[in-house]
Amino acid sequence: MVWNRPGQGSDAAVAPLRVFAGAVCRRIAEALDLLLPVACVSCECLLGEGETEIVCGLCWSRLAQLPSPRCDRCGHPLGPTTCQWCELLPPFVRAVRSVCWMPGEPAAGIVHSLKYGGWTKVAVGMGTRMSRVAYPPDVIEERAALVPVPLAVSRIRERGYNQSALLAQVLSERWEIPVWEDAIVRTRATRSQTELTPEQRVGNVAGSFQLVERGRERLRGKHVVLVDDVVTTAATLNECARVLYTAGARIISYVTFGRARASGDRL
Repeated sequence: MVWNRPGQGSDAAVAPLRVFAGAVCRRIAEALDLLLPVACVSCECLLGEGETEIVCGLCWSRLAQLPSPRCDRCGHPLGPTTCQWCELLPPFVRAVRSVCWMPGEPAAGIVHSLKYGGWTKVAVGMGTRMSRVAYPPDVIEERAALVPVPLAVSRIRERGYNQSALLAQVLSERWEIPVWEDAIVRTRATRSQTELTPEQRVGNVAGSFQLVERGRERLRGKHVVLVDDVVTTAATLNECARVLYTAGARIISYVTFGRARASGDRL
């Protein structure tokens, strides 16, 4: 018997095996799809053929967009008289933008799957949509870096990741600016803001963030964008912004996926 040496016909002999192996792999994949079908992490319906995300296209299309007209600064839908949401913001906050209303489905299910379900891939779809929000031209020109709202060390251990940091990484790729994940840290765990009144929210997060000293110089004079998954009264974002501004940041903007309705908001 004459054995083929490398380069002397071995490829021809192996080719049928490759075809056979490919066919077997396809059959296994088809069987797994049948036994373990991929479902949308929000509505739990089976994903359609060709869908590449783990949130279905229907859920993305059903997000409750904030209606127009909106305030140029805070991005909140304008009421019958003046914008009251701007009153929540410190004077050094330039602009705030969000993708959709919270709570309510499918937005709540999407956020929950990222924040508590461990579905980190959802951050790609959320961050992509956050990257498309329309900011004033000066924000687009000036934004120098993204700063995700930090989690307490205990929450990181429990969850394994910071959902705001994952969103910031997606935005970084789309906007082509860096993420400064180590600019500020959370010094203590706080109660969930969802359990508290607006007044309690401010006290709950007061003093819970601290500057990382080695990052002070790079903050000086910069316009940075704080990133979080949801904003309600902006208490958490405002406290982070205060630390950044005190450290030398010239101005701060916010971006979130969801935004809670205020009393009297139009649907």
